Amino acid sequence: MFGLFKFRRGNAGQVWAWATYDFGNSAFATTILAVIFNKYYAGVIAGGAAGVEVFGTRVPGTTVFSFFVSASMVLIAILGPLLSALSDLGKLKLRMLALHAGVGIAATAMLATLHEGAWLIGGLWFLVAQFGFAGGNIFYNAMLMDIADERDYAKVSAIGWAWGYLGGGLLLALNLVMLQYPHLLGAAKGAFTVQHCFLSAAIWWAVFTIPVVLSYRSPRGNLRPRVAEAYRSLKKSLRGLRQLPTFSRFFLAYLLYNDGIETVIVMASIFGDQELHMATGDLVLFFLMVQGVAFVGSLIFGVIADRLDNRRAVLIGVAVWCVVALWGWQLGWLGNAQKEYWFLGILAGIVMGGTQAASRSLQAVLIPPANSAEFFSFFAISGKFASAIGPAIFGIAVWMTGSLRLGMLSLLIFFIAGAYLLWTVSEERGRAEALAFQAAVDSE
Repeated sequence: MFGLFKFRRGNAGQVWAWATYDFGNSAFATTILAVIFNKYYAGVIAGGAAGVEVFGTRVPGTTVFSFFVSASMVLIAILGPLLSALSDLGKLKLRMLALHAGVGIAATAMLATLHEGAWLIGGLWFLVAQFGFAGGNIFYNAMLMDIADERDYAKVSAIGWAWGYLGGGLLLALNLVMLQYPHLLGAAKGAFTVQHCFLSAAIWWAVFTIPVVLSYRSPRGNLRPRVAEAYRSLKKSLRGLRQLPTFSRFFLAYLLYNDGIETVIVMASIFGDQELHMATGDLVLFFLMVQGVAFVGSLIFGVIADRLDNRRAVLIGVAVWCVVALWGWQLGWLGNAQKEYWFLGILAGIVMGGTQAASRSLQAVLIPPANSAEFFSFFAISGKFASAIGPAIFGIAVWMTGSLRLGMLSLLIFFIAGAYLLWTVSEERGRAEALAFQAAVDSE
């Protein structure tokens, strides 16, 4: 386990500075996307089960929120490839990361101004904040290839995920104190509201972006690449996918199983609130537990990926996600649904970060090194289109049937289909294809 923290390039400081960005922006993932804002938006801003009137039709708050999540993912999926091509041509990963983080942080701070009924402006501010968060992660993920030796991809990726879960969990714990125990901060009861929690997420994200900005050194390149040049490069890479069949297969597999993972993360708090009637404080404690388990699980999966390989580690994780989907559908079969939800959270936490960390390092193995941001954008596109499809399907299921449980069951098909495709992926063959592709591009 201690070998996990030794790096072949001897640049531990740069690795930890890189991981610290995840420590900071995970505040958005927990407080905004997974636990407090999503529940507040669906249940209060957008009217809860009664919903709001949209073009003459009553739409439940959960469905409205899920549609804004989907819209933000479609936006980043459309713009991400071009921005990433510009980044690769101009060696602009850090600048692009800072730009998206700045937009996301500002929009997250604006969420603190929202109150009941402001579903449209609130949804738009959330869309912009999510765009900044998800877009920034494209360039953050692509930096992995600049700071880590190829043999360290799995462990460095796992450290990033684990550090992120720790950071998100710490701010979530602070939010719990703000809402439930303000006297510990020297404040009177009721001094803090959920709006203060949203503002704290923006501040946390901003502060912990500083280390990567100060430590990352971009490779030299053209600092003013033209959009037309980026577009041509992108078209070339798209055509080149035919020469990367293993990566393309992984791309489709990730599109499917990540659909399920992202939907579970985004909707779990709403499920606990509306299906199980859990109080806000209990939900925060639940997600703190999940964050703690996910921190350990990410490190464990880093070791598993090192000992076996990334593909096998992901397959193990997806098998557990199948169990999560089935159990969520039949939650309460042992007699107490709320207690079972805690055990389900432990199970999900073990594989949550581990599955995604192993997926990121597998992606790094399968892509041409010189086009890292561009191909990581494909990784992001698959994730973002998945994140658009999953919540949309979940939201429609709730709208049509009124059942959150059936929405959970629908995710099983994505896990099974993704695992089937991933089973046919070979890391050795995929790496050989990536290096051959790079050699062909370099010779042109």
